[in-house]
Amino acid sequence: MRGRDWCGPWSFVLLVFCSIPVCAQQPPSKTAVPTVIGPKDTVTLCLRTDTSCLPPALAREFRAAWVATVDNIDWPSKRGLNTEQQQAELLALLNKAESIGLNAIIFQVRPAADALYESKIEPWSEYLTGTQGLAPQPFWDPLAYAVKEAHRRGLELHAWFNPYRARHPSAKSPPAKSHISRRHPELVKKYGTQLWMDPGEPAVRAQTLKVVLDVVKRYDIDGVHLDDYFYPYKEKQANGTTDFPDDRSWKRYKKGGGTLDRDDWRRQNVNQLIEVLHTEIGKRKPWVKFGISPFGIWRPGNPETVVGFDAYDKLYADSRKWLREGWVDYFTPQLYWAINKEGQRYTDLLKWWVDQNGMQRHLWPGNYTSRVGDGGSAAWRRDEVLAQVRVTRAQAGAGGNVHFSMKVLMNDRDSVATALSHLLYADPALVPASPWLLSPSTELPTMKFRASAKGDAIILIPAGTDSPRWWLIQVMTAGQWHSRRFDGSLRALRIADLVENVLVAPELISVIAIDRAENVGAPVVLRFP
Repeated sequence: MRGRDWCGPWSFVLLVFCSIPVCAQQPPSKTAVPTVIGPKDTVTLCLRTDTSCLPPALAREFRAAWVATVDNIDWPSKRGLNTEQQQAELLALLNKAESIGLNAIIFQVRPAADALYESKIEPWSEYLTGTQGLAPQPFWDPLAYAVKEAHRRGLELHAWFNPYRARHPSAKSPPAKSHISRRHPELVKKYGTQLWMDPGEPAVRAQTLKVVLDVVKRYDIDGVHLDDYFYPYKEKQANGTTDFPDDRSWKRYKKGGGTLDRDDWRRQNVNQLIEVLHTEIGKRKPWVKFGISPFGIWRPGNPETVVGFDAYDKLYADSRKWLREGWVDYFTPQLYWAINKEGQRYTDLLKWWVDQNGMQRHLWPGNYTSRVGDGGSAAWRRDEVLAQVRVTRAQAGAGGNVHFSMKVLMNDRDSVATALSHLLYADPALVPASPWLLSPSTELPTMKFRASAKGDAIILIPAGTDSPRWWLIQVMTAGQWHSRRFDGSLRALRIADLVENVLVAPELISVIAIDRAENVGAPVVLRFP
């Protein structure tokens, strides 16, 4: 076995106590002195001043993909699969994400005022069971499962919510009794082929806030994510487009003394939701990131080379304001055009958004990877996506990419997933740190690092009450470093699990604790003879 070939000769018991700074806001402890208990002629603790021991610093880049559940785009593949099939498909998605070199998944949990998780507020989604309100049998909680399994693979898990949609055109089952369209029909409007919660109703804002905070409280998610649907895209009729039917809430606003015109009032309704979400998420768990992926153009003419859809005017989404005010922790404008697309050049839009980011929040553009090999006349080759990732890397102020969606990566159309994994994502990367967020760690923990009596495992035990978010473990064998990230809740790891396809004994093993804001501690490194 690979593990025995690598570690079999190492039969010792080792215990090392050392101090690791987990929270970047705190200075390293000056009083904690690492000591080695065990056969010191077998292994030694590298001093931090010994540069020959230091592992390489990993790149910082957000590498993510959306997993859409609406209309079963990405998962599950169809409605009504049994629990075992649903879990197997979800694990396959996460395994693929890990193998490609991604470090985050954005998982849609609220497609249309419903839930892909156990909720007392909104009904089970029909995209899971085929019938809205029907729980999966045998029972399981997809979000809890996704969080656990993503973290096991070193992936952040962001919960993705649609804030206003109440029914998608693909829906087939009738709304459940607990659905907002039946409990509070006065808050929901029929608009074309959809049902839409009226953003002008304060009760709608309260409902979305309640749903999001419930998930933040009960699940160990790393981020909350909103997509580009605010007021709905205009519905077309034979005589043109039809306006959203919000007369009830508009008249109440005017009767109450409101002075804004209707368009500005609509934008204010959306702005209020964004601001309150950012504020209240931070109060509950100040390390959970809040991100939005708006339409990629704020307004035509911004920059001057850009023409096209006006999301500010049509969706009432003042997305530039959200970025400028710092109401987001990361911003993912959907730059779904080719690098050299006349009127919507990827490069021009990316640079413009960077220039708007005065609060220096994360800017991780969204890429239309699903256009690769889609069979249409406007289909892309994989080189377009690879070029967009390279352009993003070259743009100061941008720090990663989000691919829509996992389906194209699972199918590996035009070998785009293979190319990403072998060319651009071959070396691991950490999620960029968010220094304005607070980690729950309040002390510098002591970590126990021990090889088992058989020499085939390490034990990781922080002394504080809070675990780190991740362990970054780096192993040098044959002069080469190998890096993997593990869930901070883990306490024991076989050395054979740290590096694949390596049959020689380790020379150095480094362990770094990473907190929930992705700040890294100092490495603790053991040298083997």
